[in-house]
Parts: sequence; C-alpha cells; structure tokens
Amino acid sequence: MFYLVVTIHVLVCLMIIAVVLLQAGKGADIGSAFGGSGSQAVFGSMGTPTLLGKVTAGVAIAFMLTSFWLASHGGRRGTSIMPATESSAPAPAAPSAPAPAAPPAPGAAPVPGAPPSPAPAPAPAGQK
Repeated sequence: MFYLVVTIHVLVCLMIIAVVLLQAGKGADIGSAFGGSGSQAVFGSMGTPTLLGKVTAGVAIAFMLTSFWLASHGGRRGTSIMPATESSAPAPAAPSAPAPAAPPAPGAAPVPGAPPSPAPAPAPAGQK
C-alpha cells in the first residue's frame, strides 16, 4: 500500500509540473502596476475558470492528500538503509600510554629506574 501511494505521489508531482508549465503566464499584466497602460488589476481578475485551471486544482488537491498520507504513514516504517551493527556506540580506544603515577611524597626514597622528579618551583619574591 505504501509503495502504491508513493508511485501515485510521484505521478501527481510530474502531472502538476506539466499542468503548471502549460498555463499561460500573467507576467505581461504585472507591468500595469508600475505605470504601464492596462485595465486589469495587478494580477488580473479571475474570470471564468478554464479547464487547465480546474485540472491544476484537482492535481494540487491530490498532491496534498498523498503528501499528508505519506507523512502520517511514513514514520511507522522501522527499516533502515544502514547495515545493522553489533553496537551502536563506538568501542573505547585503548590508552596509548599508561596513566602517570602519583608523585612521590616529599622526602620519600626515589624509585629505582624512575626519571628524576623536577625540582619545585621557587616561591615568588615577597612571599613565603
């Protein structure tokens, strides 16, 4: 049913494009708004609806109905185009270096093989 409505929707889209392109434009009448000589208003009067105007209205209504139907029923589809994976979250990377050890307590014996610890920074002048 879903694919049938999608097919109808695509056909209606093509029909509305064709019908709108077949209609006569009213761009020549727009010049009357800027001082051109014309007896009609800016967009002209509607007059009697033509067959092409009625077809456009019908196709537009069909387009809106299929759009609403697809919007309401399209969210119920739970499929994805992406391949299924075992976990959606990426695995944490292994640390490249071991975590630094806590500094030794002052006055403690140095650990053999460990690099020498830096000397403490001198206190700024005027402070103890």
